[in-house]
Amino acid sequence: MNAARAAATAVTLALGVLTSCAALAQDCASWGKQGALLHADGFEQGLASWVPEYRAGAASRVAAAQGKLTIDVAGDATVWFKPELSGDVHISYRRTMLMRGGQNDRLSDLNQFWMASDPRNANLFTRDGTFAQYDALSLYYMGMGGNSNTTTRFRKYDGKGQRVLLGDMADSDHLLLPNREYQIDISVYQGCTRIAVDGETFFTYRDPEPLRKGYFGFRTTHSRQEITDFKVYRLE
Repeated sequence: MNAARAAATAVTLALGVLTSCAALAQDCASWGKQGALLHADGFEQGLASWVPEYRAGAASRVAAAQGKLTIDVAGDATVWFKPELSGDVHISYRRTMLMRGGQNDRLSDLNQFWMASDPRNANLFTRDGTFAQYDALSLYYMGMGGNSNTTTRFRKYDGKGQRVLLGDMADSDHLLLPNREYQIDISVYQGCTRIAVDGETFFTYRDPEPLRKGYFGFRTTHSRQEITDFKVYRLE
């Protein structure tokens, strides 16, 4: 009897999880339509729109020229987009992990922050790129190919030091390939956020306490990457 009850309980819990997932998908089924172009950077005019945070050294550089933002760093780095974003927006760009024999070439950490803010300081741009320095921020984070290309994770940082894990994948279809140009699309719409890679939705989340404004940043550690065609649209 105990075994039967345990089995029944397991089935009930499983059905509950399926129902919750279906409800979540229903909640985030609509993503609006693309509206006005708010921002664009073709990376021809240097870093005027960006704030790099990293420990400068002979082996590290961040530069924007000839249509590409290059992040070539021996350690941690974040590159913030200066304008604050708010409301319903769509962020898109192309990003490539370079593996061509460079000093910092390492297949790991195609990461990004969005809707980031510091509850304790109106000026967000105060760090040197060290990852732990961002723990107390409020933001959404997706790291593709983290931990030496073994994990792809989605988190919400709650602004109080908790980095809440919302999704985790480790299969090869959701990890990085060398020298492949990825199309990244991030949407924030009516309490939901999602991130898609090459047209495939990796993570979707309806946030009971949604982040409605903040900053976007490219994030990585010890790698060489190129980013092109950065755009931000209003979602209507």
